[in-house]
Amino acid sequence: MCAAALTGVLAGVPAAPARADTAAPARDTAASGGTDTAASAGADTAAAPGWSPGLGWALKGTGTDARFRGLAAVSRSTAWVSGSKGTVLRTVDGGRSWGDVSPPGAAGLELRDIEAFDVRRAVALSIGEGEDSRIWRTEDGGATWSESFRNPDPRAFYDCLTFSDPAHGLAVSDPVDGKFRILSTADGGRSWRVLPNAGMPDALPGEAGFAASGQCLVSAGARDVWLATGGGASGRVLHSADRGLTWSAADSTLPAGDPAKGVFGIAFRDRAHGLAVGGDYRTGEASPKAGAVSADAGRSWRAATAPPPAYRSGVAWVPYTSTVALAVGPTGSDLTLDAGRSWRPLATGSFDTVACTADLACWAAGEKGRVARLEPGRGE
Repeated sequence: MCAAALTGVLAGVPAAPARADTAAPARDTAASGGTDTAASAGADTAAAPGWSPGLGWALKGTGTDARFRGLAAVSRSTAWVSGSKGTVLRTVDGGRSWGDVSPPGAAGLELRDIEAFDVRRAVALSIGEGEDSRIWRTEDGGATWSESFRNPDPRAFYDCLTFSDPAHGLAVSDPVDGKFRILSTADGGRSWRVLPNAGMPDALPGEAGFAASGQCLVSAGARDVWLATGGGASGRVLHSADRGLTWSAADSTLPAGDPAKGVFGIAFRDRAHGLAVGGDYRTGEASPKAGAVSADAGRSWRAATAPPPAYRSGVAWVPYTSTVALAVGPTGSDLTLDAGRSWRPLATGSFDTVACTADLACWAAGEKGRVARLEPGRGE
């Protein structure tokens, strides 16, 4: 699929109107149609001389300076973001207005991941040692939340969560007793249990997950789950085909051997084809091998021939294609048209995470309240 064809696809999808039954809860406090605190609600444009994809990020003013590393894109009209200061925002009108639907009592926590099933139901994860790692669930668009898990183990630090369907989900903690710890739910996040670790390979010295984009743990299909790691001697991707009971580990081609290096984000468009991005998150440090691809469910990985030019924390496939995907990071975003083998610059603005929806809307979120949606013509 060429860039022009992708532009045509995105241009042909109308924004869905907000329905009366999806209106934001009464306690929404974010300014309607406000101005983004990092930049006006305009566009981030590409800096790629001689090449333009005809696409760019149209910024949506959120009225906050929170950093959003959690993103749940439901449709062109509905998206949830979560981040610093315990903040959760939701839009039901394509980003023209945002409602503050933050869980009560979470103001001092980092909500690094959020998964949404629709406009009303979502599950959010806060990270941190011991009781700072918590999970909340809402069934009414964030008007009320119930805390369904609070980590009782001071050795555990939960990083990411994923759902394969509205009932079955997993969350991952950094290693405890030498192995990554997996938390499981079978009732949509209402209750959680720690899975036995007998089927989990030993963690490498210093190995951990990165809570940078909500994409260190991802799923595809009913039972397949992947876990991205860094900090150890190699950046690895672990795969489970039975909802987290047993795992196999494979080395990626991404740089590791340092607490700041490894695989930060992964995405699978089906149970076989995956993308991995990462590098060294420290400002000014080079990340010459920031992308990799797999065609065998993560059993092996090949380095991108033309990887993203710098550290990237988030990655997402564009639906209904087998070759098109996006990657984002603090120094810019990139587009691949050949399933991750080569990447081209898309825009220069800073984002931490990215997600695309079934109705062909791609959203990104990041620092200083930045949230955007990919739109045609913006990159020209």
